[in-house]
Amino acid sequence: MALLARIYRSDFHADFVGRRRVWYTMSGVIIAVCLVSMIFRGFSLGIEFSGGAVFQLPSNGGTVEQVDETLSSVGIDPADSVVQQLETSKQLRVQTRTLSDQQTEALTNALAKKFSVANPDRDIAVSTVGSSWGSTITKKAIQGLVVFLILVVLYLSIRFEWKMALAAMAALIHDLVVTMGVYSLVGFEVTPSTVIAVLTILGFSLYDTVVVFDRVRENTAGMATSTRRTYGEATNDALNETLVRSLNTSLIALIPVASLLFVGAGLLGAGTLKDLALAQFVGIASGTYSSLFFATPLLVDLRRRDEDVRALDARVLRERARRARTAATAQQEAAGTVPATAPHTAVAVADGPDDVDDPRDGPGQGSGREPVPAGANLGGGVRRPPPAAAARRAGGRKPGRRGRPSGKKRR
Repeated sequence: MALLARIYRSDFHADFVGRRRVWYTMSGVIIAVCLVSMIFRGFSLGIEFSGGAVFQLPSNGGTVEQVDETLSSVGIDPADSVVQQLETSKQLRVQTRTLSDQQTEALTNALAKKFSVANPDRDIAVSTVGSSWGSTITKKAIQGLVVFLILVVLYLSIRFEWKMALAAMAALIHDLVVTMGVYSLVGFEVTPSTVIAVLTILGFSLYDTVVVFDRVRENTAGMATSTRRTYGEATNDALNETLVRSLNTSLIALIPVASLLFVGAGLLGAGTLKDLALAQFVGIASGTYSSLFFATPLLVDLRRRDEDVRALDARVLRERARRARTAATAQQEAAGTVPATAPHTAVAVADGPDDVDDPRDGPGQGSGREPVPAGANLGGGVRRPPPAAAARRAGGRKPGRRGRPSGKKRR
């Protein structure tokens, strides 16, 4: 709770971009688990995609085992069928492979006899779908998804840049794989409602990613002359600035979807809702994660080798190094650990005629300093001027007797 309070007070700043290798590893593990499940376990396809027949009848105290016995009695393998006992409506749902008219009629009569159904025509609902219709639905769903992705890539390339479009597509594929992997893991049926839900959550994922990318573009608008932040830092700031908005949008969307999934499908037994609700719930959660932890860090990696980004990063680092050196020098001078600067030393040593050593003076006389040879280095690249130059600076007097003119006129 304290963390959430800090986030909503805008008193929280996370290094999303700096820890991107951690997020990549997490995403890689999740995607690997989903792909393995989809390859080896597969999907539980609904009748609309696989074709077949569905029988729904009152259970009248019957069990799933009795349904399996009935299927075997009419020559249908129970392993090729899906039998569900709907507790809320006290009904049985039997889904089989595609049956002929004779097999459909035989199974209907056998079920009516086994479960004491008085009027089979009225109390047993039979729905049949051909396999050709299911394959047509599958092709249409794939075509719609491909067209959707192409249009999104074109829009993002025009609106932003192609590397942003590439990062958004990678996040979109990430969300799609995670959503379908969860369907494979939990064994929910894939129906046309699932396809509709997937298209919905893909739009939600893109919306959140585009919001973050738009903020990134604003933060990096003046990077041709900026010396404040590197590209990665500006991108990370954009993530933190849109964090509250992303969380608010996700929570508002997840609450009603969770109600459909856990209350409608779980408690009330509305089986037709779970196909729609599960895809939306997983997709919205995955879309929020990918926009923060996957798409934007990936954009930084895609752009890190661009000339303008490299120039910006180098310029920022040089400026920071200069400021660090200046601050360190000022701190040392304040602490008295650094000698005075060179110009002040030069003025203190040779600022008048009394500072010029008379040849007749003994060591240590005259200016009160030890004799310094002409042309000696005083520090900081400044050398002591020779005696003639010092005399000229003192008013035209040549080195000789102290305080007396040389007796010759200057020509």
